[in-house]
Parts: sequence; C-alpha cells; structure tokens
Amino acid sequence: MRKSSVATLTQAAIIAALYVVLTMIANALGLANYAIQVRFSEALCVLPFFTVSAVPGLYIGCVIANLLTGAAIWDILFGSLATLIGAIGTYLLRKHKFLMTLPPVIANAIIVPLVLRYGYGITWEFEGVDWSIPYFATTVGIGEIISVCVLGSLLLKVLLPYRNIIFGTQSK
Repeated sequence: MRKSSVATLTQAAIIAALYVVLTMIANALGLANYAIQVRFSEALCVLPFFTVSAVPGLYIGCVIANLLTGAAIWDILFGSLATLIGAIGTYLLRKHKFLMTLPPVIANAIIVPLVLRYGYGITWEFEGVDWSIPYFATTVGIGEIISVCVLGSLLLKVLLPYRNIIFGTQSK
C-alpha cells in the first residue's frame, strides 16, 4: 500500500471515530436524534475543506453512530446518506468558505424530516393540520446551522493554521 493510501485510510478512520464519539456525547445530552438535533459531530462536515478522506470518514462515522444510538433502519440509510451528500457538497465547494457549510445543512434539512415523519412516524400537528415536514425541516435545519455553520466554521478557523501538519495538504 502506498504511503498516501495509508494516510487517506487513517484520516478517514480518525474522522469516523471522532464523528461517533461526538455523536455519542450529543446523544447522552439528548441532542443527537429526532426533531431537535444539534449533533456536535456535524461540525466535522467542514473537514472535506482539508481532505477528501473526510467524505468517507463522515459517512462511515454517521452510519456507525446511527447504529450505536439505536436509529431506525431508514435513519441509518437515509440520515447517513444526507451526511454523505453534505460532505460531497462541502468538498466540491471547498474554495468558498461560507458556501461550503451549506450542503450539509440543506441535505439534512431535506432528508431528515422525511425520515422523522415516515421512518419514525413522528407527527407534529397544529389545528388538525400535519405540519411535520416543515416543522422538522426548520428544527433540523436550525440544528445543522448551529452544528455546521457556527461550530464547524469555528473548527475550520482553529484548524486552518495547522492544516499542513494535520492533513498534509496545501488547502487554501
């Protein structure tokens, strides 16, 4: 195996492990699942800015975290897919530091409400009208904004001066 392949696999594995640990902490605080979600692990969705290894790392970490937190099969499949789509979007927009935080927010705000409504059967009604999808899109979207746009941007700022040491890249 080439040195770069080992580094890529190692980075992906470390990112996956960090995602799991941070999700477990959020889960212990009641913030990792359902309508109100502020997964600290989603801050890691800025890491594709530094390395493409973050894309599979985030996806695998999300799958494992969802399994360990007792998520339903639809959440394991589609919730993890939302993180994968968000990570790919971040990687593709990595030259735009603000815009790159939006794909995880958008992917999760679209996919997770559908999982909550149809995968878990959770509803939110007001005056006899089912407002579940817009309500969950709002709550999940706000949680993602906190996790990715706020915490992730702070993480990006902290890691930026050390990017060559940590990731061995010349990202800008």
